[in-house]
Amino acid sequence: MTELWGTFINAATVIVGCLAGILLPQVPERIRNIIMQGLGMAIVFLGISMGIKTGNFILIIISLAAGGAIGEILKLEMRLQKAGEFLQDTVKKMSPGNKSTVAEAFVTATLLFCVGPMAVLGAIDSGLRGDHTILYTKSLLDGISAMLLSTVLGFGVVFSVGALLLYQGAIALSAKWITSFLSVAELEAVVTEVSAVGGILVASIGINMLQIKKINVVNLLPAIFIIAGLVLVAKKFYINL
Repeated sequence: MTELWGTFINAATVIVGCLAGILLPQVPERIRNIIMQGLGMAIVFLGISMGIKTGNFILIIISLAAGGAIGEILKLEMRLQKAGEFLQDTVKKMSPGNKSTVAEAFVTATLLFCVGPMAVLGAIDSGLRGDHTILYTKSLLDGISAMLLSTVLGFGVVFSVGALLLYQGAIALSAKWITSFLSVAELEAVVTEVSAVGGILVASIGINMLQIKKINVVNLLPAIFIIAGLVLVAKKFYINL
């Protein structure tokens, strides 16, 4: 299972970073607030920088609209909130004084760790060539991010590890099949547009952290799969993106 080594290292650094953030001395409320604001602004900037790389904004609009509608119909946000409530008591015991919900911490961390070109391309490199360089670099960045996030959002950040393992692990294990099914141009187009939609969702997370406007980010998650399908259809039928 050498294809998964990079993903395992990535998951381990997130766990270590999260635990380091939790085990640090209790951070005063005013310091946590300013850290949250700084992280929120940085996350908004990161999301915008990812989103502007899109090659077709019309597809982005369609995917977000359709994905949001599907998410609302399926009540994804509500379902995740209920799952978070099941774990909330445990998290409060492990992170006294934490006012965030498990769902908030989980969604924020999952989007940051799973959405982006490094997650996709790194997992493909691991699966195809056994080259984990990209994921090693990503691991370092994710570990630092996990430490900072867990300081302000609590122990719920660690639950993003499950999503990270499933997401990157699935890509790594199916890398040979993916690359045999998609041409280089198609793969690059899909990664670009998925990252762009993901960037918008990441920016939305930052807006939530800054308490500017509550955005139901979870209900928008289907947009990531919709944009991938739209890009492939456009490429297959030679529609100019």
